[in-house]
Amino acid sequence: MLEKGLVQIYTGDGKGKTTAAFGAALRAAGQGNKVLVYQFLKPATLDIGERFALQLGAVRIRVETLDMPWDMSGSLEDEKAVTKIQAAISDALKRITQTAEKRFYDVLILDEIVFCLSEGLAKFEDVKDLIDKRDSAVEIILTGRGATPELIELADLVTEMKNIKHPFDKGQQARRGIEY
Repeated sequence: MLEKGLVQIYTGDGKGKTTAAFGAALRAAGQGNKVLVYQFLKPATLDIGERFALQLGAVRIRVETLDMPWDMSGSLEDEKAVTKIQAAISDALKRITQTAEKRFYDVLILDEIVFCLSEGLAKFEDVKDLIDKRDSAVEIILTGRGATPELIELADLVTEMKNIKHPFDKGQQARRGIEY
């Protein structure tokens, strides 16, 4: 459906990167585009409201996950967990690159891949390869904290979500339906 696909990044320490990407997915699907959302570090067992909503409705957006255990607060310190996730992410990016080359989807969303890059869980070369090899009409949206200047250079659009004030700062727990 798209004539020319761009590369978008939603990054920053503020809330809303994944939510913005899912909004873009809904918009694209509503206009007849085929959409794949691939969630890194958010296994299928994780309670994610956006995923549940898509499973309930008639919106044609495919959501896949890197279905490996991952604890955002502790797994980065576990060398075995890091090694396993690095290999899984590399394999996933190779499969997604093939999907992008053949244009199975018009829009590809790689949720949390920016964080994976910033923490050394993904290789910049793998993401660049995806961007370079994709069919020219495939739109790519990358989300996550820590976009590097090198990654930003590859993008056509970069939005930074900035945390100014958040209820978490006062000890408020994440709420079902709002934060997840």
